[in-house]
Amino acid sequence: MKISIVGCGNMGQAYARSFRKYGLVKQEDLLLVLRSEGRRAQLGTLGTVTLNIDGAIGHSDLVIIGVKPQDFGTVAPALSKVLRPEQVVLSIMAGITIARLQQELRHQTVVRAMPNSPAQIGLGITAYATGTELNMRQTLMVEQLLNSTGRAIHLEHEAHLDPVTALSGSGPAYFFHIVKTMIDAGMALGLEPHVASALVKQTMLGSYHLMEHADRTPDELIKAVMSKGGTTEAAFQVFTGEDLAGTLTKGIAAASKRATELSGS
Repeated sequence: MKISIVGCGNMGQAYARSFRKYGLVKQEDLLLVLRSEGRRAQLGTLGTVTLNIDGAIGHSDLVIIGVKPQDFGTVAPALSKVLRPEQVVLSIMAGITIARLQQELRHQTVVRAMPNSPAQIGLGITAYATGTELNMRQTLMVEQLLNSTGRAIHLEHEAHLDPVTALSGSGPAYFFHIVKTMIDAGMALGLEPHVASALVKQTMLGSYHLMEHADRTPDELIKAVMSKGGTTEAAFQVFTGEDLAGTLTKGIAAASKRATELSGS
């Protein structure tokens, strides 16, 4: 298998490192197209580094486009000249629709994906949609490569990538905010920063694993922690009164709406 990655920011690098880590592509078969010389030395151990979009990309089975969405219009004309019909193009650019990709690249076999930042450590989740039906070989190739950074979910409708963007794409930031708020609350109650941080982070990690392994719904798990007249109930009385659930729901809806606006769909 041969792969080209056009744009090696954090996510492009995450894919390159995962592909090499799991032996999915050889160093000589991985082409990394950079915007500038800055990361050449850093990425040279992963694959062949170049600053040019040229015919070398035409030898790849898969071409990943990971440039900033606002830069797509600049790279599209050059890419359209070197892509071959049998290649799969995988876009991880937010807001660039499959229709626009197909039109500006003059290429039909396009996959649009929305990864999230934990992909950088192999714990991400990526939802993807396809513009045309991929053959079995192409489908397995895409699934295998996306799964190397965590998990992959195929979406039947491209429009669902907007709520995916709001839920899992932006989702890590929501959790980081909750963690930060809880740590700050612990410090305000007199705990040392390192103590509050350790308590909150381990609680979050343990809660996730309990949720994964316990055969109970989130509501059932909440009830198991909350006793009548106890501390958890006191906290939830405030959460309910301030409509914490409603605020989170509205925030996620706003993120989904913005994703739709950015994609022009």
